[in-house]
Amino acid sequence: MIRVRGRSQRRFSIAALACHSPGERSRMIFRPERHPDHQRGGRRSLTWSDYRGLLTAAHHQLKAPLVLVWDNLNMHLDHHIRDVIAAHEGITCYQQPSYAPDPNPAEGLWSVLRRTGQCNTAFTDPDHLIRTLRHRLRKLQHRSDVTDGCLAATGLTRTTSRPQPR
Repeated sequence: MIRVRGRSQRRFSIAALACHSPGERSRMIFRPERHPDHQRGGRRSLTWSDYRGLLTAAHHQLKAPLVLVWDNLNMHLDHHIRDVIAAHEGITCYQQPSYAPDPNPAEGLWSVLRRTGQCNTAFTDPDHLIRTLRHRLRKLQHRSDVTDGCLAATGLTRTTSRPQPR
């Protein structure tokens, strides 16, 4: 039996990019965010400006154009983030079909994180959870073999050419 006091509505969001480039080591760039209790007027998820910051940081850090392969998360479809992508010459975005997590390497990273970072752990408080998540993400960030494995599981390759219009 586990006793729980009150009811917490705190939420954590994590945005991550699985980055692959021919001839380079694979990388993961992430941004975890802790949100206050959303019933008290706090946000419940990452905003378009959070995604803009992640994309801008990734572009500067990688010093290369970005090709995004995104699922249909509501924020990925938001007109603000679409405007950011359209205005930035170094970012191209491809939208996955609905309910198609298989071609998304980030889904593999989330699976690894759940299996290694959250299993068999009783978190004492939200700070303990976010510290553990950050620690595990940093460890994954330095494991290019794991990121490569997540890409290989999709069937995509680092040399997949840009789709040609039909």
